[in-house]
Parts: sequence; C-alpha cells; structure tokens
Amino acid sequence: MEFQTHLSEIIDTYGSGRLDETRLLLTSLRPTEIASLLESTPPKVRRVLWGLLDEEQENLVMQYLRDDVLAEFLEAMDPQQIVAAADNLDTDDFADILQQLPVTVSESVLAALNASDRARVEAVLSYPEDTAGGLMNTDTITVRPRHAVEIVLRYLRLRKDLPNTTDALIVVNTQEEYVGMLPLAKLITSDPSVTVREIMNADIEAIDVNTSDAEVARIFSEQDLISAPVVNADGLLLGRITIDDVVDVIIEDADEAVMSRAGLDMEEDTFAPILKTARSRAVWLTINLLTAFLAAAVINIFEDTISKVVALAVLMPIVASMGGIAGTQTLTLVIRGIALGQIGRANLGYLLNREFLVSVLNGLLLASLVATAAAIAFQDYALGAVIAAAMLINLMIAAISGSLLPSILTAMRIDPALAGGVVLTTITDVTGFFVFLGLATWVYA
Repeated sequence: MEFQTHLSEIIDTYGSGRLDETRLLLTSLRPTEIASLLESTPPKVRRVLWGLLDEEQENLVMQYLRDDVLAEFLEAMDPQQIVAAADNLDTDDFADILQQLPVTVSESVLAALNASDRARVEAVLSYPEDTAGGLMNTDTITVRPRHAVEIVLRYLRLRKDLPNTTDALIVVNTQEEYVGMLPLAKLITSDPSVTVREIMNADIEAIDVNTSDAEVARIFSEQDLISAPVVNADGLLLGRITIDDVVDVIIEDADEAVMSRAGLDMEEDTFAPILKTARSRAVWLTINLLTAFLAAAVINIFEDTISKVVALAVLMPIVASMGGIAGTQTLTLVIRGIALGQIGRANLGYLLNREFLVSVLNGLLLASLVATAAAIAFQDYALGAVIAAAMLINLMIAAISGSLLPSILTAMRIDPALAGGVVLTTITDVTGFFVFLGLATWVYA
C-alpha cells in the first residue's frame, strides 16, 4: 500500500510539472524503493525520473534494477560514470552490470578501473552468472589458524569496518586453502589467548566455484547459512557468497517459473515499448498456433463422425481440458521436485507409478460422472461409454507425459519450465481428440 502511495505521489508531481517536488520525494526513498518506482513507470517517465537522481543515488539504485531497465540507463552513460558505481557496489553486483553492456563498452569500463578492482571484477566475470563463481564476492576477511583471538580482534579494529553480511571470518592456511569458518559470535566471546584453530568451525564445507546457483540456494536453505566460502577444484579460497545474493536467486527462479509458463522472458519489462513486447511474445504465440493446427488436423480426420453425432463437438473440449489439467498438475509437481533435488533416476519410476495410479483412480471417478451426465443429457448410453473411456485413457497419458517430460526435455537441453506446458498441452489435446473421436467412429460406424 505504501509503495502505491509513493508511486501516485511521484506520478502526480511529475504530471503537474512540479519536478523539484518530485526530486524531493525521490530523495526521501530508499534505493530499492526508487528502483521499484522506476520499473513501475513507462520508459518516457522513468528517463525523466532517472535524470532527477544525483550520481550517488544512481550508483546505489543500479544494483536493484531489472536487466532490461538497467540496460536502458547504461546505454546513456559514459564509462567513467559506470566506474564511479564500483565504489558503492559489491563485486558480483558490478559484474552483473558489466554483463548488460556491449563488449566494447564493458572493456572500456574495465580498463578505467584500478588494477585491484579490475582483478576482482574479472575474477567474477570469468564464471557463468548462474554459478557460485558468478554469485561470489571477493571481499573476504581471512585469518590463519595459528593466530590468537587477541590478534584477530586487533586486526578487525584496525580495519574499522567489515564487508556487508559478514557473520564469520574465513580461515585459510599459508597456501590460501580453505580450512574452516570463524563465527564472529564465537570470536568476541572467546578467551583472547586461544588460537583460531581451537574455536573455528571446520565442519562447514566450502562451495565449489562451478556449483549451479540453484544448488547454492538449496545448500543455504538446508544449512541455514548467512555466508559461505567459495573454492576452486584445488581448495583455494576464491571468495564468498552471501545470503542477499541467494535471496536474489530464489526470487529470480520464482519469477522465471511464473513467466515461463506463459512463454514470457523473465526479464521482460512490464512497460516495454509495444513493438518490442509484441516481437518477444510472437515466438511462443506462433508455436501455440502450430500446436492448435495439429489438434485441428486431428479433428478434421473425423469430420464425418462429428457431422453424424453433433454431441461429439460439445463433449470434445471436456476430454482435452481434463487431460491438460491433470497433466499440468503432474508436470508442475515433477519440475518442482527436480528443482529441489528430490527427484532423480532412482525414484522417478516410483513417482511415475504413483502418478499413473492416481490418474486411474481419478479417471474412474470423473469418467463415471461425465458418462452419466452425457448419457442422460443426450439420451445415448454409448456416447457416455465413449467419453468415459476417452477421458480415462487421456488422464493416464497425461500422467505419464507429465512425469517423463521434464527429464526428457532436460536431456535435450530444453528448459522444462519453459517448454513443458506447450508440449504437454499438445500431447493431451491431440491424444484426447484422437481417442475420443476414434472410439466414437468405431462405435457409430
């Protein structure tokens, strides 16, 4: 509710030309709130609002903008302006910004950084953004196992500040190999004379730099972590991942799951220009159109049967719709299980059997209800039997398809969350129409 109030106030002051008032309103908001406001306004308005921000505000807001909106602003900035943002951003967030730029511009920005900053950013950029390496920060505080607590505390006082979301120090040996974690709570409550080795936690495992972001999120969730070290294959410490980055991954995955079901790009701007939006949606609309033609072609095969028994045209959508819904339930369950790491080759067979039996039970129940209703409505018991058999068969096919499609699509390197729904709908529609009309042709021939 508060966000909508801010949005209304901003739109009102902007629309009436009171830009000084608009600037004051923006100044009173947090960077995250400003980012949300910019994403909630049309491109023309957001460019004016962005121009009302000072350089410090721009640098802070950048890290919270969605990629499409961020790219829109970055295109108008020179390399020095982008370099200035590095001082206010975590290394991984700045690396994300660079990835939105054309190669020539990002190279100019990197060249303008000082040697140490450039090395840190390039270290993150060398890994895919959906891996632990792409998520990690390089701003770590490390200590040696032999150091006394008193020395560590003195060192921290000399630093005066700590990196954001620091809940523990990372313990490494002289070869910079990860050894363990030293929680700050343990550090400040221990005797100053004891060594780090005596109080550190050596049971916390480091995350391999090539681990997928989904697996990183699962590890953080299962172990209730706030931060975790990242190492390479040799066990050398490369950086750390913090909970704020993991929360971003979880939100992005949730967004992707919702958007992909409709064939939309996760980064699609809500207020993107008409032509850009139309072009991005046309691909999946075309694919759906082709699947609709396929279903129509199956129906056309049985044109004579439909002309003889008009009731078939009334009942056809029921068979296809029930199969689609049942299949979607199974598909969603399996995709979620795979995302959570709960489903693999070892237990996929059990899940397939379970979903098949569930479809049989539900099929028998629903088929009997539909058969009774159809027989009474059309005074045709044969028609009731046909739709009952077709519905039962389609529900079973839907369960099998929903169970196996995610694994098949994954093996083909196709995102099941994106393509699974379209493929499943095609299968259940074509199967439903073919079985229902085929049985009707056989019965009424």
